[in-house]
Amino acid sequence: MTEIRPQHPTPEHFILHVSDTHFVGDGDLLHERIDSDKNLAELFDGFAKSNARPEAIVFTGDLADKGRADAYERLRALVEPAAEKLGAEVIWVMGNHDERVAFRRGLLDEDGEQSEPVDRVFDINGLRIIALDSTVPGQHYGEISDEQLEWLRRELEVPAPDGTLIALHHPPVPSPLGLLALVELKDQDKFAEVIAGTDVRGILGGHLHYSTHSTFAGVPVSVASATCYTQDLNVVYPGARGQDGAQSYNLVHVYGDRVLHSVVPIGQFPTVYEMTPEMLESYMKLSAEQQLAVVNASVQE
Repeated sequence: MTEIRPQHPTPEHFILHVSDTHFVGDGDLLHERIDSDKNLAELFDGFAKSNARPEAIVFTGDLADKGRADAYERLRALVEPAAEKLGAEVIWVMGNHDERVAFRRGLLDEDGEQSEPVDRVFDINGLRIIALDSTVPGQHYGEISDEQLEWLRRELEVPAPDGTLIALHHPPVPSPLGLLALVELKDQDKFAEVIAGTDVRGILGGHLHYSTHSTFAGVPVSVASATCYTQDLNVVYPGARGQDGAQSYNLVHVYGDRVLHSVVPIGQFPTVYEMTPEMLESYMKLSAEQQLAVVNASVQE
């Protein structure tokens, strides 16, 4: 194919960011309407058409709606084969709907009754990803304990070759939905103090069931929407309304000087126009005047 020369270099890392799958019992529907299994399967079916190869798939919490062992089993059975085909490592992060013991057993193959936070560090070809457990058992709000913050501080003392991404369920961002103030991450100033000035290049979050972006302690924050259902932001404050639509996931491209987050809706939609690689090859061989004519014709159609 004729070479295309963009202004920006090829990204150094590529990550899939997925959140809030909320798997329920086998054959059950979430809120008697949402087929969580089907939605996630559709995500992977759609993504496979791109032929893209992420290095890791990060799931930022609320993997099982009620922490059921069979829900984790089905989730893992769906995700791991898809990740293997992509050559991607799977990174699971705890959410407030998850249960730590079942999470450890079902997703991490860890036995016993360990109830402490599930905090882990991953080296993705020089990019450090820290899975940070922001959950409080029995509660929907988030909190990072002083012990966790001290552990995180020690981890960040030595910079990673390509920097660090922190993945947690409760994102440290404000929300236009008043109800979410009841379930936000508490004591965010302590978290900010630990990561400020470190090699943390981005924070990946979930929990909100809609896509949003902000900054925190000078670090970009990106929240992936849910694959199960989403929040309607056009509601009267401070209300909330879950809706079966606009489910999505994020593509995370890490460059030398920036991190790019792109929201991808789940599903198939009517084609407006299409440029295949073969068509692009022919297009690049045209003169500037001929290329303009092709673009104009496409717009008119």
